[in-house]
Amino acid sequence: QVQLVESGGGLVQAGGSLRLSCAVSGRTFNGLVMSWFRRAPEKEREFVAAITMSSGITYYAEFVKGRFTISRDGAKNTVYLQMSSLKPEDTAVYYCAATYGSRYQDDNAMHYWGKGTLVTVSS
Repeated sequence: QVQLVESGGGLVQAGGSLRLSCAVSGRTFNGLVMSWFRRAPEKEREFVAAITMSSGITYYAEFVKGRFTISRDGAKNTVYLQMSSLKPEDTAVYYCAATYGSRYQDDNAMHYWGKGTLVTVSS
């Protein structure tokens, strides 16, 4: 089993920044791909970014490129999502998820989920 715990959400003004954290515990992290998803009010959950724990290769949704950065700290077993230039439309519950597969953008392919952290961006 792998446990994921998100933190770092909150209220921020448009144009501001936040850093989300996802603490990973449990089984070996080798082979894991960590993804961030988000679900805005009345919308479907969508992929935001992903990173391979072994090599640090990153992937981003088009709408966050240049604004969000995903990273990992192997020593702390933590994955981060640095969010900058936030917009009101970034308001959502952000979820950390993990898969041992390659479909990092597919929420149906995730093996483990955190409970989410709420990000609210005011205009």
